[in-house]
Amino acid sequence: MNRDLTEGKPEQVLWEFCLPLFGSILFQQLYNIADSLVAGKFVSENALAAVGNSYEVTLIFIAFAFGCNIGCSVIVSQMFGARRYIEMKTAVSTSLILSAVTCAVLMIIGIFGCEALLRLIRTPEEILSDSRLYLDIYVWGLPFLFFYNVSTGIFSALGDSRTPFLFLAVSSVSNILVDILFVTAFQMGVAGVAWATFLCQGTSAALAVLAVFCRLKKVETEGKAPLFSGQILKRILAIAIPSTLQQSFISVGNIVIQGVINGFGAGVIAGYAAAVKLNNLVVTSFTTLGNGISNYTAQNLGAGKQERITDGFGAGMKMVWMLCVPLTLLYFFAGRFLLYFFMDSPTGTAVDTGILFLRILSPFYFVISVKLVADGVLRGAGMMEKFMAATSVDLFLRVVLAIILSRIMGSAGIWCAWPVGWSIATILSLCFYRRGPWAKAAK
Repeated sequence: MNRDLTEGKPEQVLWEFCLPLFGSILFQQLYNIADSLVAGKFVSENALAAVGNSYEVTLIFIAFAFGCNIGCSVIVSQMFGARRYIEMKTAVSTSLILSAVTCAVLMIIGIFGCEALLRLIRTPEEILSDSRLYLDIYVWGLPFLFFYNVSTGIFSALGDSRTPFLFLAVSSVSNILVDILFVTAFQMGVAGVAWATFLCQGTSAALAVLAVFCRLKKVETEGKAPLFSGQILKRILAIAIPSTLQQSFISVGNIVIQGVINGFGAGVIAGYAAAVKLNNLVVTSFTTLGNGISNYTAQNLGAGKQERITDGFGAGMKMVWMLCVPLTLLYFFAGRFLLYFFMDSPTGTAVDTGILFLRILSPFYFVISVKLVADGVLRGAGMMEKFMAATSVDLFLRVVLAIILSRIMGSAGIWCAWPVGWSIATILSLCFYRRGPWAKAAK
C-alpha cells in the first residue's frame, strides 16, 4: 500500500514507516551473516576467512546497487509527494534501464578482474581459491542484486516499507536453509554458500520487480508515461553518482584496510570477518533508518512542507538511540558468545581479535548513529556534496590511521581508527544539517 509521508504527526509517521525497514535490514543482514555462519560452522575457519575476505570485494558491487536504489528512491519520492505521477512512472523505468546498463558493465569487470583484486589485497594463498570461487558465482548474480535494490527503493519512495520486508524475510530464511542443505548434504563447501545466495536472491528479485509493475499499474495517470527521460536520468544521476562514489570510497577503503588485516594471518582475518558482520548489522540498521528519513524528507520537500523535516530528524534520533543501548551492551559484554556462532573450532587469535574489535567500536555506536540520521536528511534534500564531504573525511581518517596505527599497535591499531573517523565526520554532518533550509522553516 502506498503511503503519504507528508501527512500526520511526523514521529508516528516515521515509526510506522521505519519499523518494517528495520525488520528488513535485520533479515538483509541475516542474509549476509548466514554465509559466514555456515562457512565457519560447517566448513572450516579458512572458509570463514575466505567468505569474509570476498565480502569486502562484493561491497564494491553493492555500492553501485545502493547508488541506483537511492537515486531512484529520492527522485520518485519527490515526484510522489508532488503528485506528478506520469514523471514518477518514467523515473521508475529510467532507473531500471540505468541499473541494467550499470550491472552489465560491472559483470564484465567482475568476471575478468576479481582475482587480480584479491591478489592486490594480499589474500593469503590458503584462502585464495575459495575467495575466487565465491566471487565468480556472486558476480553472475549481480542482476538480482541490482533489480532487487531498485525495487525496494521504489516501494520505499511510495511509502510502502512492508512489502520489501515480506520479500526479504522469506528470502533470508530460505537462504539459511539452502546454505545448510548445499554445504552439509551436498558437501559443496564455499561454492554451496555462494550458490544458495544466488538462487534465493534471484527469486526475491524476480518477485520484487513483478510486484513493482503491479503496483504502478494501480496508479492512474492521464496518458502513457514515457519509458525513458534524459532529464529525469540527470536528476537520478545527481543523487546516484555521489551515493555510489560515497559507498565505493568506503568499499575501496575497506579493501585497503582488509589488505592491512591480511598481513596479520588467517586467525586475525577470521576474527575480523565474524566481528565486522556483527558491526555491519548495527551500522546498516542505522543506515536503513536513515534511508527511511531520506524518503520522508524527499516527500515533504516535494510537497513544500519543510517545517516537518526537523521533527522527523528528532524522531529518527529517538529510534536509533533506542537501538544503540541494547546493542552496545550486548556487543561489549557478550561479544564472545556471539562470535562463537561463526566458529566451529575457534582459535584463540580469531576470538580475541573479534572481541577486541567489538569492544573498541560498540561504545561509539551512539556517535555514528547521529551522523547516519543527519545524512538521511541531507540525501533526501539532494545536498549530496555536503553528504559526500562528511563521509569522505570519515573514510580518509579510518584508512590513514589504520595503516599508521597498525605499525605501532598491531591489529588493535586498525580497530582504533574507526571511532576517530566516526566522531569527526559526525560533527561535520551535524553542522551541514543545521544549515539546511528546514532550520529557518522550523523557526
